[in-house]
Amino acid sequence: MNVPSPNHYEDNGEEDFLDESDIINEYDVDEEELPDADEEGGSDGEEDFGAFILLKFSFTNDMWLTIQYIYSRVIQLEECKLGELYTAACSPTDAALVATGGGDDKGFLWKISQGDWAFELQGHQDSVSSLCFSADGQLLASGSLDGVVKVWDIANGELKCTLEGPSGGIEWVRWHPKGHLILAGSEDSSVWMWNADRAAYLNVFTGHGNSVSCGNFTPDGKTICTGSDDATMRIWNPKTAENIHVVRGHPYHTEGLTCLTINSDSTLALSGSSDGSVHVVNISTGKVVSSLSAHSDSVECAAFEASARRDSWRVATGSMDKKLIIWDQDSSPRCICDHEVMDSDIWDQTVLASDHAVMQPIVHFLVSREESEGVTCLLWLGGSRYIASGCLDGKIRVWDSLSGDCAKIFSGHSDAIQSIAASSNGEFLVSVSIDGTARVFEIAEFR
Repeated sequence: MNVPSPNHYEDNGEEDFLDESDIINEYDVDEEELPDADEEGGSDGEEDFGAFILLKFSFTNDMWLTIQYIYSRVIQLEECKLGELYTAACSPTDAALVATGGGDDKGFLWKISQGDWAFELQGHQDSVSSLCFSADGQLLASGSLDGVVKVWDIANGELKCTLEGPSGGIEWVRWHPKGHLILAGSEDSSVWMWNADRAAYLNVFTGHGNSVSCGNFTPDGKTICTGSDDATMRIWNPKTAENIHVVRGHPYHTEGLTCLTINSDSTLALSGSSDGSVHVVNISTGKVVSSLSAHSDSVECAAFEASARRDSWRVATGSMDKKLIIWDQDSSPRCICDHEVMDSDIWDQTVLASDHAVMQPIVHFLVSREESEGVTCLLWLGGSRYIASGCLDGKIRVWDSLSGDCAKIFSGHSDAIQSIAASSNGEFLVSVSIDGTARVFEIAEFR
């Protein structure tokens, strides 16, 4: 990681001060675990410490902050990384429990502020592309590009079952909102559903002409909506696998779907496409009821506001054109949040970070000003008016959806953000990146 050497700083003769309020957590480390100074891959003369402290600061200028207490393994994390991270999920019942997975063919279960607790999800033969907790928090599903879905029992940390069937990689996995049924979309153009309690195949949904890139159950559990690289949305009966509606052609997307989300009363589906278009579809009729046109590049992420209903809704969309747009029901943009150079007084830093290889909390305090790139993921923060967006520049920005103002920027990642998730208590935001790390940020102020 980009943690600077103490020699990097100029000595201005002033003493640094830290008080108790700056400490978020302190972790004790046995001296036996610390590498000897002459061990290969050591800290190159840096002093080793038997503990490190997680600190929280708000920055008012572009600067490096000298931190005296950093566990020496932090310096070695760059060499330890095994792969890019693609997916993150937070438990709906345990505010500390997080799952992450990526290109090293592994997933990890770990806990926020508990750096000595981690469980490796082993057995996949290719990248872990999707992770999802069941609604009751009892089970975790991991989907992989090896075409397999694995189900993990959270209580005992064991593999419950392995679900097979698709001939292509798994694009996404989702749970039924009221039970232990799993839905998965595959690169082979099919969608599969299993009963996780019985490890039993239930249905396969066929009809798409290309990879099924997105999909989910409706919140009432009565319908399935899926989107594909074939530029169509299909609406299904989960019990019979009947294809109820196919949404395609004018005025719908002309290129593949990249994202799909459903509102809270199960009446509307929102989809985005690589053609830059966004459409709202009535699920019961299969008709496009609204077309949202303002993006000039691929729309990578979209979400309804938590309280959205058929007759009253707002949505947010993020695109490779560097814009996050909040839309009102009249199809006009309420706010266009341009991800350009931001003022330095809203930067903040990582509270906690973990490398996927060693799963050890680290501290990272690089603050800089630079131009953003495309928006890769977004998340409405609970029932609040705030939205978090993750970008290709490795930054996470929190936006006020009413004013369009950027309330805060979280830095720390050195490459594109792939996924963000919020803890169930709304206090933490977890992000994963191509840089191979997962990071945790405090967001309690935005609940």
